[in-house]
Amino acid sequence: MPELITLGETMASFSPQSFGPLRYVSDYKMHIAGAESNVAIGITKLGHSAGFITSFGNDEFGHYILNFIRGEGVLVDKVKFDPDHPTGIMFKEISSSETKVYYYRERSAASFLSPEDIDEEYISGAKILHLTGITPILSDSCKEALFTAMEYAEKHNVLISFDPNIRKRLWKGKDYRPLIKSILFQSNIILLGLDEANTLLETGNADEIFDILFSKDNIQYVAIKNGANGAWVATKDKKEFIPPYPCRPVDPVGAGDAFNAAFLAGILEGKDIVLCGKMAAISGALATETHGDIEGLPTKEKLEALLNNQKEIDR
Repeated sequence: MPELITLGETMASFSPQSFGPLRYVSDYKMHIAGAESNVAIGITKLGHSAGFITSFGNDEFGHYILNFIRGEGVLVDKVKFDPDHPTGIMFKEISSSETKVYYYRERSAASFLSPEDIDEEYISGAKILHLTGITPILSDSCKEALFTAMEYAEKHNVLISFDPNIRKRLWKGKDYRPLIKSILFQSNIILLGLDEANTLLETGNADEIFDILFSKDNIQYVAIKNGANGAWVATKDKKEFIPPYPCRPVDPVGAGDAFNAAFLAGILEGKDIVLCGKMAAISGALATETHGDIEGLPTKEKLEALLNNQKEIDR
């Protein structure tokens, strides 16, 4: 049984090989993109086991993604192929100042995930169930699948990890804050961005965020991510600011998932909260140094070397 289980949608992602509006771009490189699978791959690279629950279209994109995540060591026995709906895709648009994302995922195979796809015995054998706020807004059946997974996790004392991962482009004018907050307050490990805390909790003050979250007895660990400005991590008894790890970023997409993977790896290893935060900061920084979401994720050996200030020199 995998130590960490996650569920959600992974898409084929097309990154342009030049800067500027996509109307002027004709060459792309295909990667994969999905917050949940990013975490699954990240934690696998760090020496832990991860299982992924999802659905792909029975098309070339779906087979490409399955081969990719399986090649990275993620357990895919709970992945299914849907013959009636396509695999979702997305395109990145890169300029010198920002990265934009365009989604083509409506009525995708993953949006038809349902409670019937959630195996209680499978969930019960994990140590962590990792979820995001993307999955429950894809469809009503996805929302029901997520809450079913949470119900099984709570029943079997599996820690629930939650990243709101707010994507307002997917909200389409609806207010999903009450839904996402309900998941947030039922979870045990909270991984959220400072901007997301502002949206959900109406404060950008780290101490106030910790006070709100730790007022819930079930919440055990919290990380507040603030990109290039660092992060705060805490348990009920300890709080610490984690400075950003130096890097040369080319694409910030996927950094939060890389942070999450290393933070959760630290929890699985019983590390002190501050060391969990340092591991996460390094992993998040490295993820920004490549154009794909997962290509920059560190191995366990590389992360340990960087934690110990050891530089790699190959000659």
